[in-house]
Amino acid sequence: MKKKVLKVVAAVIVYEDKILCALKDTHKYGYLSNKYEFPGGKVELNESNEQALIREIKEELNLDITVNNHLITVNHSYPDFEIELISYLCTTLSTDNLIIQEHKEIKWLSSHVILKLDWAAADLPIVHHLSEKEF
Repeated sequence: MKKKVLKVVAAVIVYEDKILCALKDTHKYGYLSNKYEFPGGKVELNESNEQALIREIKEELNLDITVNNHLITVNHSYPDFEIELISYLCTTLSTDNLIIQEHKEIKWLSSHVILKLDWAAADLPIVHHLSEKEF
């Protein structure tokens, strides 16, 4: 049986030279529970990747972001589904209104520290890509 393919956008949000890392809570797929990820979500019909990111980050974190540029696209096969994870470098001017709604916690970390976290497998190539950069 062919696995379902999810097209998902992810925001690598930078604020004051730190990257937002979001910890997933308990997930229906245990292998995704308590793993870090870059926040984002599915692209809706008639919505651009950038529009989806702005909407999702407002819904999940109550942050206003600017989508700057595409980073990398990751295709990953999990046991129950496949994911096309399209990551973008984003910025926010303020975290004053940040509300954590869909995650257990968030951390703001520098690019050389993020490798130490326990990431969801699909997000790992993005983490490796970022760990080689300075912000």
